[in-house]
Amino acid sequence: MAEFHIGDRSVGPDEPAFVIAEAGSNHNGDLDIAKELIDVAADAGADAVKFQTFRAEDLYVEESDEVEYLDDDRTIYEIIESMEMPYEWIPELHDYCLERGVQFMSTPFDERSAAELTEYVPAWKVASYTSSHIPFLEHLAETEKPIIMSTGAHELDEVAESVAALREGGASDLVLLQCVAAYPTPISEINVGAVETLHEEFDVPTGLSDHTLDPVTAPAAAVALGACVVEKHFTLDKSMEGPDHEFALEPDELDRMVTAIRDTEAALGSGEKRVLEVERELHEKARRAIHAVEDIEGGEELTEENLKVLRPGGRKPGLDPKFYGEIVGTTADQDVRKGDGIEWEDLANYDS
Repeated sequence: MAEFHIGDRSVGPDEPAFVIAEAGSNHNGDLDIAKELIDVAADAGADAVKFQTFRAEDLYVEESDEVEYLDDDRTIYEIIESMEMPYEWIPELHDYCLERGVQFMSTPFDERSAAELTEYVPAWKVASYTSSHIPFLEHLAETEKPIIMSTGAHELDEVAESVAALREGGASDLVLLQCVAAYPTPISEINVGAVETLHEEFDVPTGLSDHTLDPVTAPAAAVALGACVVEKHFTLDKSMEGPDHEFALEPDELDRMVTAIRDTEAALGSGEKRVLEVERELHEKARRAIHAVEDIEGGEELTEENLKVLRPGGRKPGLDPKFYGEIVGTTADQDVRKGDGIEWEDLANYDS
């Protein structure tokens, strides 16, 4: 898998996870709140802040009835219409993200919104419910921007159809995100192991779009399994009005998530097994070696009574314990003090 860039940030298996703080529509139609969300994400150390750009008339059937999980008397069309982000915000939010050192992203749900965003986003994010909209995927692929696609509420063969359409359309830089389309997702249902499944099946970088309430467990587990991208909703306050606030992270939780991801990456290390510099002192002082436990005179036999395998502490260590059986029964070539490590030079007939 080749690495690629989202803006100035490399994305791939040998890079730190690209963390997307999903503001979504939690701006509640207020530009100042949108900027405050950007501040929170930047302070937490996220790599990108992602909004959502759509128009209800391009997204839902107008007589769409209510949706039970939202616990709202309005139709889903009316709810979505109330959540629309003004197109004129896009340049201002983009510039404010640059000022704060994070990348601006926004998920388009239709061609019109994609056209408004194309100048300002370094990559496309495809929402789960859009991932089987093949004509729209082909439209995005033509732009040759990197594409991050969530896969919630889709079977593996459906994901395969979408991946094929993107590849045939010219998309070469693709990330697939394991996602469960439940808000919130029970921790027992998040199925982080699918991060590996998607990678094995499609040989692309993979990651997690997480809707659990826990800020740490699923993101850290995903990174441990090789996630290159982690996305999670956040808000200023869970008690704010709107359908996406309740399951989103609050600022301190977003900070905990980013910290947990970076700590997990640090804990994973390089994978190379060797003696580390932080182990050096105990490598020398606590690994056991062959030492004299009595004064031994030259010509005296080395026995189980005058030798032991001990930790040297501050003394110079003797030979490794694996040589104990060879040494017992040999003769000392010179005097050895109690506590000294036994070395080959201490043995009679030692052939250097």
